[in-house]
Amino acid sequence: MPFPIKTCILCGEEFELKPDKPGYANRCPECSVPESSSTSADLTEVLDPKSKREANEARREAMRNMLYRKDS
Repeated sequence: MPFPIKTCILCGEEFELKPDKPGYANRCPECSVPESSSTSADLTEVLDPKSKREANEARREAMRNMLYRKDS
């Protein structure tokens, strides 16, 4: 059974849609290559330990205020 022929939505090139193909089903293998991970760096990786600690303290305080706030 032959593989279905698809057309890439980015470059318009035709390709065979094979099982276990990485990426999207409507993009050719060249266009499915993931972009560099440095542009999508996680905020927690960027913060230094002091900033992480301050953010965690603020997060805990906000949760404490929400949970134990008296409804008046």
